[in-house]
Amino acid sequence: MEKVVIIKFKNSKPYFFRSDVELKKGQNVVVETSRGTEYGVVVNPAYEAREGEITQPLKPILRVANEKDNAIIAEHEARRAEAMRVCREKIEAHGLNMKLIDCEFTFDGSKVIFTFTAESRVDFRELVKDLAAYFHLRIELRQVGARDETRILGGIAPCGRVCCCASCMPELKKVSIKMAKNQGLSLNPGKISGLCGRLMCCLSYENEYYAEAFKKMPKLGATVDTPEGKGAVISTDMLKMTVRVKIEKDGALLYRDFPLGDIQFGSGAAQDEDDDKISE
Repeated sequence: MEKVVIIKFKNSKPYFFRSDVELKKGQNVVVETSRGTEYGVVVNPAYEAREGEITQPLKPILRVANEKDNAIIAEHEARRAEAMRVCREKIEAHGLNMKLIDCEFTFDGSKVIFTFTAESRVDFRELVKDLAAYFHLRIELRQVGARDETRILGGIAPCGRVCCCASCMPELKKVSIKMAKNQGLSLNPGKISGLCGRLMCCLSYENEYYAEAFKKMPKLGATVDTPEGKGAVISTDMLKMTVRVKIEKDGALLYRDFPLGDIQFGSGAAQDEDDDKISE
């Protein structure tokens, strides 16, 4: 195992760097990356990486950010609003169907990166020329999807908390409709979709448990044998591992909850192994 430091940059997932100096969580640092010199924040100052978890060679940390470095970042941030305004005006002037969501100046000030969303590919060559002529810098236009847009802009999720992708989730994970089915959730898109309109990231959090529990449960509507006779399954509780069964007895309908181990059912009543189709 190798001791590494985890650094996060704006609008990106965390990356591993070689641990050469003592750092504290939340410290700003200047590091060498494949894109050049960058400014980031320490999210884990002493991390023991497992073999195969990191890709060698690791880039070094050049220094802890000093007052001059912080002043450079503050200057870039001060220019951001003006850059966003100019870019929006240029987009409108060219009649491009794109939505600008963010702007970032590289640490060395040689390039400005504009992030946008669009329903399809956009021919922005003329826009790049206009922006380069205005800023006298290299211009990069980066198109992202709806989930990345929410991760960058943030917002309050249906649960009332800040969106996971903008707070506690280092990188976006693949989520499938099968995860919602495993948990017995309504498959109504309005109930299982986040602010981005895609499936909620949190569906993946406990999927491993629910996937195993789901396989053990009988189908809804299936006929099962219980200690009180045969009945039809009307619901299941995968946390308590119980099954609610409707039993017709002496002309009356009885609803009983049974532990999964107390009921018996054949293979025809077991859950099907559906294909897990990924829905980004």
